[in-house]
Amino acid sequence: MVVPQGMEALTMRANLLRESIQKSKANTESMVAILGSFDHRLSALEAAMRPTQLRTHAIRKAHENIDRTLKAADVILMQFDIARQAEATILRGPHEDLESYLEAVDMLKGIVKFFTSGKNFKSSDGVLTHVNNLLAKSVSKLEEEFRQLMMTYSKPIEPDRLFDCLPKSLRPSSGGEENNNSKHENHAKSLEAAVYKPPALIPPRILPLLHDLAQQVVQSGHQQQCFKIYRECRSTALESSLRKLGVEKLSKEDVQKMQWETLEAKIANWIHFMRIAVKLLFAGEKKICDQILDGISFPKDQCFAEVTANSVATLLSFGDTVARSKRSPEKLFVLLDMYEIMRKIQPEFETIFEGKPCADMRECAINLTKRLAQTAQETFGDFEELVEKDPSKTTVLDGTVHPLTSYVINYVKFLFDYQSTLTQLFQEFETGAENESQLAIVTNRIMQALQSNLDGKSKQYKDSALTYLFLMNNIHYMVRSVRRSEAKDILGDDWVQRHRRIVQQNANQYKRVAWAKILQTLSVQGMSSGSSLGNDSSGVSRAMIKERFKSFNMQFEELHIKQSQWTVPDPELRESLRLAVAEVLLPAYRSFAKRFGPLVENGKNPQKYIKYSPEELDHLLGELFEGKQYVEPRR
Repeated sequence: MVVPQGMEALTMRANLLRESIQKSKANTESMVAILGSFDHRLSALEAAMRPTQLRTHAIRKAHENIDRTLKAADVILMQFDIARQAEATILRGPHEDLESYLEAVDMLKGIVKFFTSGKNFKSSDGVLTHVNNLLAKSVSKLEEEFRQLMMTYSKPIEPDRLFDCLPKSLRPSSGGEENNNSKHENHAKSLEAAVYKPPALIPPRILPLLHDLAQQVVQSGHQQQCFKIYRECRSTALESSLRKLGVEKLSKEDVQKMQWETLEAKIANWIHFMRIAVKLLFAGEKKICDQILDGISFPKDQCFAEVTANSVATLLSFGDTVARSKRSPEKLFVLLDMYEIMRKIQPEFETIFEGKPCADMRECAINLTKRLAQTAQETFGDFEELVEKDPSKTTVLDGTVHPLTSYVINYVKFLFDYQSTLTQLFQEFETGAENESQLAIVTNRIMQALQSNLDGKSKQYKDSALTYLFLMNNIHYMVRSVRRSEAKDILGDDWVQRHRRIVQQNANQYKRVAWAKILQTLSVQGMSSGSSLGNDSSGVSRAMIKERFKSFNMQFEELHIKQSQWTVPDPELRESLRLAVAEVLLPAYRSFAKRFGPLVENGKNPQKYIKYSPEELDHLLGELFEGKQYVEPRR
């Protein structure tokens, strides 16, 4: 009974479940039907709204196109506004406000770029034509402004301004280096550390304006016009500055016709001008050329070369003319001065005149330096030959130092004021010897040439004693001068000692030749007894003694008169020579007078024969070599 009841309950539940599933299925089918109906309706609605959506999209696109067009129109209209503003500035010109003017030019260039950027602007030809016309006017006005500014501020520099830029030692008020020949070396060394302050050739505030103007003119295609304006203005100013300073353009004929004093002064000025030109004017021109033309597509070196070419040529041509002119001894020192200034400015010259366009100027400067060195060296050779073969027949009647000797010695002493310059000069020519020894060789040759010439001149004297006195005086002058100068370090102690011996040899020869004859009158040799009354114990006659005293008196008076007119200019040498004469004459006279004087004194008129006491003779010997120009009456 239990099982059937359970089955019945299970069956009831299964039936209920079946009914529920059927109801759910029916509901699902009903919903599918409803949803299918909605899908159909939505498709119909979408189809109905599609035309409206298309119209809305088209309207939106049209609005976007309109906005873009309006914006493009605004940009175009703005270009017209910019053009109007720039036109007003361009027509006013750049003089009042260059910065605004250049901004206006840039605006016009921007407009041209805008309309030629590849976009298809209809009817833009008229605008471009107008703007290009304005740009052409602007370039013309900029070029004119560049010219006006260059002309206004390219003025010659007054000499006083240039002198103020020099070191104090080179300013005219300080005497300049040309008046300090005796201190040449020390002065030259001080110049190496000298400070030069180049003047502002154009005011610094104007340089940026000129740079901007030049840049605009060149960018506008007017490079040649800019080049011409710059070159003409600056070259004219530079040449005027040099003329005011005193630089002249002299021909070869002008130089050859000049008196030496005039030429010497012009050479001294030229040395000064070269220093001012290179260190102040050319350096200043290089500086402003670099500043004005900096960053510009422009041949700066060529421009600078053309600005300075005439000025450099004028200066170097004078030096070249002097170097090529007829050589003479007095020109040697100015040639050395010229060589020295060229050598000293050479490094700076090379720096300032760099680049290919300036190559000819650099070469001319180097050639001038070499030519000056060559001419100086040849002048050395000429001088040596002139000294040795000096044809002067002038005889110094008193046997003193010959003008040639003092000239040559002063010449040699001046050479040693140029030791460093000469060292550089000898380096120009490979001699194979050290430079200092080369200077010694040159100096030795000159001294030998002088001595050879003096030997020849000494033979013009008829009196052999005066011959030796002349040689003694001149060689002593040479030795003393060498000992007191730097020449001693070059020629050496051996040269000094050797020539001192020559001086002594000539002094001894003078003493022998001049006083040998009179000493014979005081010699007892050759005396023989005579038959006259009054013979002394030795058998010498009174008459012979009287004749000896008479001969001595006559010879001494002649020697005193003659040799009082001779000259020994050096006080020590003069006193030494007098003493040497006294040392041989006075003892002989005292001995003779003591031995034979009583024979005469006991006779008639003894003062007629014994005129001088030894003290009086000593006093008269002290009057020798004074170079008296008159003949004293005999005692």
